[in-house]
Amino acid sequence: MKQQPTLALKHIQASVNPRKYFDPAEMEELTASVREKGVIQPVIVRTLAEGGYGLVAGGRRYKAAMTAHGEDYEIPVVVKEIDEVEAKQLAIIENIQRADMSPAEEAIAAAEQVGLCKGDRDEVARIFGWSRATLDKRLALMNCSTPVLDALSTRQLLLGHAELLAALPKETQDKLLPVIIKEAKSVAEVKKTIEQVACALAAAIFDKADCAGCPHNSSTQGEMFGESIGTGNCTNRTCYNEKTEKILDATATGLRDEYPVVRIVRAGDNHTRVQLAVDGPKGVGEEQAKACHACQNYGAAVSGLPDSIGKVYRGQCFDMVCNMKKVAAHLQAVKAAMQPKPDQIADAAKAKFALGKGAGEPPTTSNPTATVVAESDKIKQYRVALWRKALRREVGADPVLAQRYLVAIALSDQMRCVDQKTLSGIWERLTQEQIPAADVTKAAAATATAEDAQLAHAVTGVTIAAIQGLDVQYLTRLCKHHKLDLAKHWRLCKEFLELITKSEMMVVADELGIRVALGENFKKVFGKSKPEAIDALLAVEGFDYTGKIPKVLNFK
Repeated sequence: MKQQPTLALKHIQASVNPRKYFDPAEMEELTASVREKGVIQPVIVRTLAEGGYGLVAGGRRYKAAMTAHGEDYEIPVVVKEIDEVEAKQLAIIENIQRADMSPAEEAIAAAEQVGLCKGDRDEVARIFGWSRATLDKRLALMNCSTPVLDALSTRQLLLGHAELLAALPKETQDKLLPVIIKEAKSVAEVKKTIEQVACALAAAIFDKADCAGCPHNSSTQGEMFGESIGTGNCTNRTCYNEKTEKILDATATGLRDEYPVVRIVRAGDNHTRVQLAVDGPKGVGEEQAKACHACQNYGAAVSGLPDSIGKVYRGQCFDMVCNMKKVAAHLQAVKAAMQPKPDQIADAAKAKFALGKGAGEPPTTSNPTATVVAESDKIKQYRVALWRKALRREVGADPVLAQRYLVAIALSDQMRCVDQKTLSGIWERLTQEQIPAADVTKAAAATATAEDAQLAHAVTGVTIAAIQGLDVQYLTRLCKHHKLDLAKHWRLCKEFLELITKSEMMVVADELGIRVALGENFKKVFGKSKPEAIDALLAVEGFDYTGKIPKVLNFK
């Protein structure tokens, strides 16, 4: 019979266990059993890159063995060659299948698995062997405050209590929790209490002008009836929620010109996104962060949660698995950069002896080179200005086209975007008078007496003014319809290069063919300072700059 492999507990690093609560009596029984008979069922471990092993599953057995026998105890193990993401998934699944896991722990584990599966709830339900309804119920518990989830895990609350509390803002939950526990209130009593809690109009993010005379406004009810709930509340939750959703959708729509992805965050979506960080324990490094800005999983989140309803979180990464790997790679790079080479150790020792202190600052980290030009706010402003200028130039040269586009802009309800100062200038050129354009009578008289050529010139001017102020999403559509060729209006310039990093300048050099034109001098150019590199890129002998434009400047 093949011998079961074992490892001393001191060689195994305990990981974060999805199970947060261990019943003291059950742990005492398990510890007594391990003390008498040892651990029979092996725990699951994985090898770590830095050496040693990490615990994947079997936290209770590990803890009991450590208490009963100490760190030298040889515990039976199953070694799996898996990465951190796979280890976390295996730990969640192993624990979720245990009958004694609390609903709160199941909810947290399910939410984390949803994040690892990139928001695919059907896939998570399949992995857990749950129905979709069961998964959604567990995820809905994630709207509970941390104290409520803790109380559910420690068996101070029943599942029914938590499900009812999940419908309330977290601060309200935390106020009710100690009362429920202290007075041992039943689920029915809590339900009756919550039925009396309506939607607070003060917390609404929509325009409440229509609520003033609404029969579902508790202030109106107080005037009509002898008995009513407190003033300033809405008793029509359906109407309240519909108005809230419209505002959330409008907020999300307004962000979609800025980010590749914009999502409204719901209860249970806690682990489907993460704030992109450059430095620290969750940082991906400066260069990687720049590359992330151009990723299709980078964007903004609009909160649909009661305690932060309508709040916008920018700079979000919606690929948890990718982010986890990038963070791990950055930390590994930092760690590697901190390790001195063998031939540096002797020099460091000599320096320490000579100076009486360490050999100096640790080397800076080396981050991956940018693969795209990041769509920073400055780049977005630059390219939109380019689009406007190019489109104005082409439309201004064709009076008939200008008339057609002006009608199209008016039909799209975008005439409000025409800059008033520009209109005043057009009026002066048309009438030779400084008369406000708001004077419709004089404006009509002036246009009636104007010559056809003069009037056509004025219409073209209004169209150009409209393009200058057109919302970005409509401007983009018009550029696409016009089939605007930006290559006719742009050439590589200092202004653009100053907006990007040297690493991104290499990307541009590749896209435009400058790297090939420079040949062996390419490395020399980028070995110089940024201003010197810019001058060199703009003065490549024999290179034709016309007709070439970087991808980041194209409209999408």
